[in-house]
Amino acid sequence: EEINRRQKAANHAAKIVGAQIVAFHDFPDNQFDSVPLFDLVQAVEAAKSKVQPDLVYTHHGGDLNVDHRLSCQAVLTAFRPQPGEKCREILSFEVNSATEWSAPSVTSVFVPNTYVDVSAFLSKLESACQAYEEEMREAPHTRSVDAVMNAARKRGSEVGLMGAEAFMSLRRIIP
Repeated sequence: EEINRRQKAANHAAKIVGAQIVAFHDFPDNQFDSVPLFDLVQAVEAAKSKVQPDLVYTHHGGDLNVDHRLSCQAVLTAFRPQPGEKCREILSFEVNSATEWSAPSVTSVFVPNTYVDVSAFLSKLESACQAYEEEMREAPHTRSVDAVMNAARKRGSEVGLMGAEAFMSLRRIIP
């Protein structure tokens, strides 16, 4: 029942921002380190074969959350830069209460170098967060709706915008 609620909330949030979820999997929450990396890579490769993306977004590899770190590793493995690979760019994103909670002495730090202007979509971002209430917390938690909106405004102010999503480029191939 909890899984169904989370999947329904994720689909609702995705619909609000114009995204589509390709697949859900049965991997254990916050226990990807108990799953062979090969299995994670195969799941990513299955989605890759359906979508054939030229741009891929993944979690930051230095997140405190083990699932995020291993997701990043699985994406980098599935999208190895081999001859014929269609993916030209991989960007990592930050996740409130996972990225900033890590420590520089333990993992790599998230240092954004790519920003996407979301100024016109701040109300959609807020609606998507509210739709994904299963993952949201009460303020002042860093994963509250207020904190997510503040982060978008902060990242926007870093580059002279009202709102932005920040990314770290992991690989970019310019033709």
